[in-house]
Amino acid sequence: MNRKSITSAAIVAALASGGVAGLIGFERSASAATSTSSTPASTATTGSSAATPAPAPAGPHQANGITETLLTGDDLAKATTAAATAAPGSTVVRAETDADGDAYEVHITKADGTKATVKLNADFTVRTVEAAPGR
Repeated sequence: MNRKSITSAAIVAALASGGVAGLIGFERSASAATSTSSTPASTATTGSSAATPAPAPAGPHQANGITETLLTGDDLAKATTAAATAAPGSTVVRAETDADGDAYEVHITKADGTKATVKLNADFTVRTVEAAPGR
C-alpha cells in the first residue's frame, strides 16, 4: 500500500469510529508524525514545572493579624548590616518587620546561592539564620 492509501484508510476508519472528532484527532497525529523539525516540540517540557517548587512570596505578607512592612532608612541599614555580618558574602533580597514573632527579618541569598532568612530582635541583634523552605 502506498502512503495515500494508508492515509485514506485511516480517515475512513477515523470517521467510522469517532466521526469528525476522530478525524480531527487523526489529522493532528498524522501531521505530527509526518512533520520534520529540528527543534523539540513545545509540549516536550510539559510536566517538568510540576517538580519545580513555587517561588517564595516576593514581598511582605500577613500573619498573626500583623502585616509586615519593608524597612527603610536607619532600620534598613542596621538590619542589612546585621544580616551581612551573620552571612558574609550574602545578598539582601529584602528587609522587613516580622509577623512571625521576631522584630525584623532580612531575606538573603547566601554566597552559595541558597536562600535564607535572618531573624533579628528589636535592637537588630541576630537571633537565627533560617534556611528558606524547599531551598
